[in-house]
Amino acid sequence: MSRPRLCYVVSSEITVKAFLLEHIRAAVAGYDVSVVANTPDTSALRALGVPVDITPVAIERRIAPLADLAALWALYRYFRRERFDLVHSVTPKAGLLAALAGALAGVRVRLHTFTGQVWATRAGFGRWLLKRIDAFTGAACTHVLADSGSQREFLVMEGVVAADGIEVLAQGSVNGVDAGRFKPDAAARARIRVEWGVAPDAVVFLYLGRLTVDKGLLDLARAFAGVPGAVLAMVGPDEEGLTERIRAACAGAAGRLRFVGYTGEPQAYMAAADVFVLPSYREGFGSTVIEAAACGLPAIASRIYGLTDAVVDGATGFLVPPRDPAALAQRMRELAADASLRLRLGAAARERALRDFSQVTLTRATLAYYELNLARSR
Repeated sequence: MSRPRLCYVVSSEITVKAFLLEHIRAAVAGYDVSVVANTPDTSALRALGVPVDITPVAIERRIAPLADLAALWALYRYFRRERFDLVHSVTPKAGLLAALAGALAGVRVRLHTFTGQVWATRAGFGRWLLKRIDAFTGAACTHVLADSGSQREFLVMEGVVAADGIEVLAQGSVNGVDAGRFKPDAAARARIRVEWGVAPDAVVFLYLGRLTVDKGLLDLARAFAGVPGAVLAMVGPDEEGLTERIRAACAGAAGRLRFVGYTGEPQAYMAAADVFVLPSYREGFGSTVIEAAACGLPAIASRIYGLTDAVVDGATGFLVPPRDPAALAQRMRELAADASLRLRLGAAARERALRDFSQVTLTRATLAYYELNLARSR
């Protein structure tokens, strides 16, 4: 009996590594697995010990009609040739193109995972258009997932999907957290602090992710300017040229900033920090919050859908209103001044991360979801 054929479709190789790697590693035991991404590095997964090549398709993140049509045609031809039983997409553009190409090619299980909505912070025609694209993606799929309960509620409330047409696996998150990788690490903490020239007893706030305005980083910079003595580390690629604007917003505190670009070892920087900060304006779940929690860090995050699933206010960290630097600064000062509070919240955050968001649990739930819906589609 032939094995089911499974294809993952994403816009970026980074998405594969961040959200799907362990699912793919586990799926190869029972499926013929393929991966499509916009990358020239077709052997990136093999370098990580996963025996799957990446098929390159130029799926652009931005709206680019001609390029999008070319990618749609490429996916359609690929799906027709390979005759996949299930296609699973993550990220908006990949979801739209994979859902449409899969429907045209007759893929019987077409699954998309929503991980946050670009249009949530927009207004006018742009919001309407992007929202309609998400609704079209959901309609063209046979199954839809959200990576948090509050994101599911938001999508239903906004009329993007019907209440009975979208699910959340386990307690949420796409991939959960790898407890063997994300954990307190005294050696990494000492090494990174030496690299930064930061004292062992200094309080370090950490942001880790893409440097974009929608992540609330200018608010974070303004808040940090009012937290004396602490250090703020920003780790991730600067996609919008924000570095100098962040320095300027920090005013006299700019000397206490540390910038690091993309890293393949986020766990080391989390181990080096004391508090994780994510003042985002939109977020599907906030996987980095849970990864930082597994390293023993409390979090300060925006009170928005997605992040309300990642942080238990007052128990594993604090939630603050989005776009409110003063409220953010108040919580940052509170945690900077109270080591026992940081330790208490951090211990509770780690316990919750390991209990509710285990990577093993999410991978098992994902593969069980595949198996169930493939059986139902026969």
